[in-house]
Amino acid sequence: MSTPLVELPVRRLTKADVTLCADLSEDRGWPREEHKWGLLLAAGTGYGIDDPSGKGLVTACVVTRYGPGPEQRSELVAIGMVLVAERYARQGVGRRLMKQVITEAGEAPVTLHATPYGRPLYEELGFGTVGRAEMVRGFFQLTGPAPRAVTRPATAEDLPAILRLDAEVFGQDRTHMITRLPAFADQLRVAESGGALTGYAAAWPNMETHVVGPLVARDTDTAKSLVASLAESSDRPLRTDIDVRHEELLDWLRACGLSTVAFNTVMLRGAGDLPGDASRRFAPLTVAAG
Repeated sequence: MSTPLVELPVRRLTKADVTLCADLSEDRGWPREEHKWGLLLAAGTGYGIDDPSGKGLVTACVVTRYGPGPEQRSELVAIGMVLVAERYARQGVGRRLMKQVITEAGEAPVTLHATPYGRPLYEELGFGTVGRAEMVRGFFQLTGPAPRAVTRPATAEDLPAILRLDAEVFGQDRTHMITRLPAFADQLRVAESGGALTGYAAAWPNMETHVVGPLVARDTDTAKSLVASLAESSDRPLRTDIDVRHEELLDWLRACGLSTVAFNTVMLRGAGDLPGDASRRFAPLTVAAG
């Protein structure tokens, strides 16, 4: 007798599973995104259930832990890339995987970006809405006056200042993620004023686009300058997920040729709001990592 899906064992995924994860993405009509899967499985922890027929994965997700807090416990947990193979959809296996990773998170708040399809399940599991992100995409062409903030390529000497700024804005230590940016991204730029770092941003390759993220800046003009400087060295469409509270930046991006593709709901379980400074947090590295 075959084992019911909801009783199949969950295992840890590794970078050796990138192809299986990409196959699962493709099965659900998502881009394969091997480059992004590689980063997430290196900086975070993947969880998956193998198909008993030997045909890839039944379901998978990636958990990224930030902190650490007291006794080395995570202070924030981000869940992303939650996927269930089409042939096993609506059979409870995704809920089973989510319950396990939530249990393993312990008392730490858990965040994720939900599609309209996934949001009802997350609400059932105790997640509440704390924000929205708007995905925009297109070839960037500067219109109107050029933004005024000074930007330049980041160097190795900038990394300590980038980490300090990121921890202040994100509200958690993300050293294990941010230190991977120089190798992961095609571009990493910083903005500065009076010798102080006022923002930073990366553009990393994802299929046929360059994704802009993280995008951290002291104000909207600095964020615009970082995006414009990244676009100058890219021959691909740009894609980014902007916090909808940054309306001025979104209006400017649309005026520069980007169009709205989708919206995601930012959800949180176990706390009233996300830590950090939302006024300077314009876009995540990827919605899969919080």
